[in-house]
Amino acid sequence: MKRTALLLGIAALIAGPAFAGDPAAVDWSKVPTKTIKLFWPGQSTYQWLRSPAHKRANLQTIEGQACVACHKGEEAEIGNKLVVEHDLEPMPVEGKNGVMDLKFQVAYDKDDAYFRFQWKTLNDYAGTAHPYYRFNGKEWKAYGYPKLDAVVQDGEQPGIYEDRMSMMIDDGSVPMYKEQGCWLTCHDGERDNPDRPSADDVKANQLFAHLKKSDVRKYLPSTRTDENASWDMGKTPEEIAKIKAAGGFLDLMQWRGHRSNPVDMSDDFYVLEYRNSDAGKNPFGSNSGKDHQPKYMFDKTKFGKSAVREEDIRKMETTLIREKNAVPFDPNAAWKEGDMIPKYIVSREDSKGSAKDNDRSKGVWKDGMWTVVWARKLGLTNPDDKALKAGGVYSFGFAAHDDNITTRGHHVSFPMTIGFGAKADIEATKLD
Repeated sequence: MKRTALLLGIAALIAGPAFAGDPAAVDWSKVPTKTIKLFWPGQSTYQWLRSPAHKRANLQTIEGQACVACHKGEEAEIGNKLVVEHDLEPMPVEGKNGVMDLKFQVAYDKDDAYFRFQWKTLNDYAGTAHPYYRFNGKEWKAYGYPKLDAVVQDGEQPGIYEDRMSMMIDDGSVPMYKEQGCWLTCHDGERDNPDRPSADDVKANQLFAHLKKSDVRKYLPSTRTDENASWDMGKTPEEIAKIKAAGGFLDLMQWRGHRSNPVDMSDDFYVLEYRNSDAGKNPFGSNSGKDHQPKYMFDKTKFGKSAVREEDIRKMETTLIREKNAVPFDPNAAWKEGDMIPKYIVSREDSKGSAKDNDRSKGVWKDGMWTVVWARKLGLTNPDDKALKAGGVYSFGFAAHDDNITTRGHHVSFPMTIGFGAKADIEATKLD
């Protein structure tokens, strides 16, 4: 009986229907499918694209020419070239694919926009594992890192990271996003990019001291004072607030295989002077407590045990969900060497504010492929969201993190427009 119910649930998610307002309720067989090529970008940062190293194209890039003006249809060629050791890829990941196909569908009704993504994973398992704390017999230590990290490439740690699907959206308020997409947000100084500063240097910078951050993440050139959009040349918080109030930011939302999917959610961020979370609280948070001990452990009465082991990874659900299978951590429990507890605690109930907007998304991995369906409310009025509306045209960029990787180690698309009842590169299907 349980197996039958599970199979019916998966069938509903992939094909529909379920209930009104749920993306699984859409009859996706009646919505056209667009195949989008996602490719490995290497370290092709904003600064590199505008440098002489971007031969015969740097001046056109500076002038705002669209990426596809030169590279339309070249995604596979670019990705396969950059994924191996190269000037733009000093940290190649063994066995990494340079390109992947993303099957994409989009629809809308009077209340919501609906998205459906399908892509085949490089591995023969779903990327639902994420880094852990591991007990070494004396203390809890971080265990598992993304594959671009040196400790994984040197064999000191295993590659463990969740799969993700991202959408970046603009409504025409960010100059050149329509033409150059996410390359406006990728800069020297960011994680896994050239010229990364030390944490001390970042914390000493006036803007980052104000933000209380110790690393550099996605940002827009409009928030910097110099022509090169250098990470350390930030405008004042007051100037940045004016840019935000004028809508000069990008919406960035991510479905996550470990930190959001188990509670049927995706997160909600925006990119301006940094990659900022929307107001409120996303569905995941740190599980790090005092003395690097976890805050929560698994509830043995519900989960069957208080911790997982390495042999459990990718063979069972290992997400720690506060309202479902978690209890406060007991440092005096009979911990054994090799016991592992997730580094993040996940909760649907604790999420709130505009960070909770993406509360209707769900992914199922079957036969080597993720199918993710996602609903987004139309007409949002939050100051950190791009409001999708009927009759509007928006610039989108898509990215997939696959094969235990993060930061720039994603596969990305060139920007494209999507129209909701308007002419665009992709036109959403109007539902009855």
